[in-house]
Amino acid sequence: MSTPASSLGATLGAHSIERILAHALQSSSDSNAAERSTPVCIWGSHGIGKTALVERFARDRGWRYAYCAPAQFEEMGDLHGLPVLVEERGERRTRFAPPAWVPTEPGPGLLLLDDLNRADDRILRGLMQLLQHHAIASWALPARWHIVVTCNPDSGDYSVTPLDDAMLTRMLHVTMRFDVRDWARWAQGAGVDPRGVAFVCAYPETITGGRSTPRSLTQLFALTRPIANLGAERELVQQLAMSAVDEATASAFLSFVRDELAELPAPEEVLDAGDFAAVERRIRVLVGGASGAGGRVARRLDRLNALCTRVYAAVTQPGYAPSELQGQNLVRFLLLDALPADLCVALHRDLLREAGEGVKKALQDRALAQRILGAL
Repeated sequence: MSTPASSLGATLGAHSIERILAHALQSSSDSNAAERSTPVCIWGSHGIGKTALVERFARDRGWRYAYCAPAQFEEMGDLHGLPVLVEERGERRTRFAPPAWVPTEPGPGLLLLDDLNRADDRILRGLMQLLQHHAIASWALPARWHIVVTCNPDSGDYSVTPLDDAMLTRMLHVTMRFDVRDWARWAQGAGVDPRGVAFVCAYPETITGGRSTPRSLTQLFALTRPIANLGAERELVQQLAMSAVDEATASAFLSFVRDELAELPAPEEVLDAGDFAAVERRIRVLVGGASGAGGRVARRLDRLNALCTRVYAAVTQPGYAPSELQGQNLVRFLLLDALPADLCVALHRDLLREAGEGVKKALQDRALAQRILGAL
């Protein structure tokens, strides 16, 4: 009996999946034990960043990295290699020479089997030995190499081959979801156009799947980055957006460029402000919104959420160490009257969990502690 595989394991953001990978793989890489780690399979929709996450995980640890796309294999020889004759103890035997995609250098290393369930069923059956024993036929992965697999959901939306229980039980499983804070932190470090980052942080609901994915939006922002003034080139921006994402997302991005881009301060403007009072006045205008029914002014919590996300992404970058001014401004930002208590508490909690020691030290402020305690 097969298990439906549209979503398996815990549904997590990128940062949490990296922690799972570290826990599942790191211990065997740190030892010389012969025992191999259990492969981890990351499920998720197209363009959400599964492959990039695995590449980054290996790179950040200084591990070797090898890539394999089983869906490209047409013959079993592409998988297990071609037979060769070798001399062994005076006898001639047939062995399989490992294909070029098989790593040969010692680990620690990570082999990615990308889009595994897009492969032909014959190839999947042949891969079962690799997943179980890190070996196929006559060859084996070098010591301290690990296997990570990516799959698209088996939900009817993708042309995939269902995985039976015999294969599923050879792996650990997690499902990746889009998390705007994880994406913003990655985008900040990857040099994505800050205007694009601001748009996604303000309107994360535009990540709808289909043509509007983190990948396609990142491609769009790479195209718009050379354009110094997006508002002055709205026709070109619209054409580029329509080429990369769906119509609704393209329209939202054009509206953002026209109406809100100039109003959103960058995180650097908040953290490096010599006159924080000026930043505070700008934020008050930013969140003032428009008069609603009855003449009351509604605060733009979407803009505040976007600003909090971008500040979080800036100060949780690996190796970030705030200056004294930056630490003071971070605390001032958290103490803003315009920042609702729930946003303040959530951002404070996430920074204590994810930021470096310099940021955590800056957060040891009496007035901030009183505000957090008062909000709990």
